[in-house]
Amino acid sequence: MKTMSVGVAMLLLVVGNQIAVLSDALIKSVSSDVAVFQFVFFRQLSAVLILLPFFLLSKPKNLTVGIRWHIVRAHIWLFGAVFMVYAISAMPLATANAIFYAAPLMMLPLGALFFGEKLSSQTIAAAVMGFVGVLVIIRPDQIDFAALAALVVAITIAVNNLLIRKIPKQQSVAHTLLITNLVGIPVSLLLVAIEGKAWDWSAFPVAAASSCFILIYAATCVLTYRSVDSNKIASAEYSGLIGAVAVGLLWFGEVPDIFMAMGTMMIVIPIVWLTKHEKKRKKMHNQPPVVET
Repeated sequence: MKTMSVGVAMLLLVVGNQIAVLSDALIKSVSSDVAVFQFVFFRQLSAVLILLPFFLLSKPKNLTVGIRWHIVRAHIWLFGAVFMVYAISAMPLATANAIFYAAPLMMLPLGALFFGEKLSSQTIAAAVMGFVGVLVIIRPDQIDFAALAALVVAITIAVNNLLIRKIPKQQSVAHTLLITNLVGIPVSLLLVAIEGKAWDWSAFPVAAASSCFILIYAATCVLTYRSVDSNKIASAEYSGLIGAVAVGLLWFGEVPDIFMAMGTMMIVIPIVWLTKHEKKRKKMHNQPPVVET
């Protein structure tokens, strides 16, 4: 696989995060009495239907290679998806997303611990400043069950992004996403049965649209985190907060307060700074040595 530059990887993550906000907005738009496990199952089922043609066109081979890591990621994703529905339904869209974006900070120590990634002072400073921005937005004295649910989502996002390293690189993006969704369906159906609510297929179109958007985001994660160390690009995940503020305002009439504005600046500024720092470092690294005569 061709190595991806840090700048391109961060750009892909920025675009993917803006698209992911639309998925969250669709989840928030469904009725509050929707069956949560049923809605999550609809998202998985629609994801499989969307991905299947791309999967078949890629002429997949060795379908069982890396299957245990697909299974692990599938059930971590399922766990996080359930909590995501709870969090987004109960909180302003931008506030929920602010907590989700604690994931890049969590990826830094986890990446160093399990993959031996080196943490530069620049990446640590960018992530810490971004996380402080998250705290400014949510204010610790206002943390409740919905905020804790959002924090669980952040943890599952961080772990799943890091576990992409365990997926065989020869597998296509469609292959990776399809198998991850497919192997999680049995447990998802079990949760639907435990929930015990009557089937309501009226929520399926919204779930399918949400899946389509989140699959685009997931594809950008697979492409980027396979190619570049997470500590170099994880801060780009924070950019989705800008989209969350805009969509929350335009779609749901959620007016951000001064804390949201301050926190957003503390999240966005490190992204811009880190991108420029990486470009400057790479440019200096690629310069030919000066030969003295």
